[in-house]
Amino acid sequence: MGVPKEPDDTLSIGDVVRRTGVAASALHYYEQMGLIAAHRTSGNQRRYQRHMLRRISLILVAKRLGIGLADVREVFATLPMETVPTARDWQRVSRHWHSQLEARKREIEQLERELTGCIGCGCLSLTVCRLLNPDDELGAQGPGPRRLGPSADHLIRQRRELDVLQ
Repeated sequence: MGVPKEPDDTLSIGDVVRRTGVAASALHYYEQMGLIAAHRTSGNQRRYQRHMLRRISLILVAKRLGIGLADVREVFATLPMETVPTARDWQRVSRHWHSQLEARKREIEQLERELTGCIGCGCLSLTVCRLLNPDDELGAQGPGPRRLGPSADHLIRQRRELDVLQ
């Protein structure tokens, strides 16, 4: 059995690369962004406190969830860098990201509902387009989808009603 590891033990950059799977260049970038910190030995070698492993792991999780590094930096700014964050600190980060993910989930669900009934100028059906967008009036408003957003709900209901009648 090895010597127990302490949260404030230091790790070389090679140790951190092996433990996290993150390239040294990425670690340098995270350090430049202020997401993680290292100190230098008298021989000018980087040393990371062991608790940086959790920060790096959370960066990886955030990336998988589609949370950008700027958002990670914002949340990590509320965490202590030189000491091990408390369970309460990590819960606060988790709550913040949970609410972000919930908001994104609602946006995706809304987009899914809109996509079911509308796409592009507004409709998947040319028959319905002639009823809801006669003479391509929406085309004069500019390129791209014109009916996406909260106001599209009534159009989706109209589309469903028309589908029932057809």
